[in-house]
Amino acid sequence: MTQKKSILIGGILALALTIFAASAEAWRARNWHQVYPVSPTVFEVVGQAGSGAADYWCGAGDYVRHLLRMPAVQRVYIWRAIGPSVVQPGRKAVQFSLGPPEDPENKVVAPGYSLSVKAVGDNLTAAAAFQYCLDNDRLDPFFRP
Repeated sequence: MTQKKSILIGGILALALTIFAASAEAWRARNWHQVYPVSPTVFEVVGQAGSGAADYWCGAGDYVRHLLRMPAVQRVYIWRAIGPSVVQPGRKAVQFSLGPPEDPENKVVAPGYSLSVKAVGDNLTAAAAFQYCLDNDRLDPFFRP
């Protein structure tokens, strides 16, 4: 193998590793919750001590609106209810998607009157989910204008 080929292959491998490492890094939502892509269509919001449903929805809404740059009316669905994280062992997480979960009965949960992260298929618009970040701003002086 020539030296030029070795350098080219090394450069390609370094670029691939850099891209892979960057995609494995967390995106930090406005409420400091980490959001990780799990697959091309699913992302996971990892909880912190004391996280509630509003915290997970805030992370999902912020990710969809500001990282993915989706419109406010984009629906965000719970893909997998709260449970063990697949990217942060020992932590709780909720997985979300921009499309309804694959359900053999094609049931999508209609949004209810109480906020939850326990029902697969439950959904909000990206704007409604992001509103839970704004509620936190009133309590956290760091985010005040």
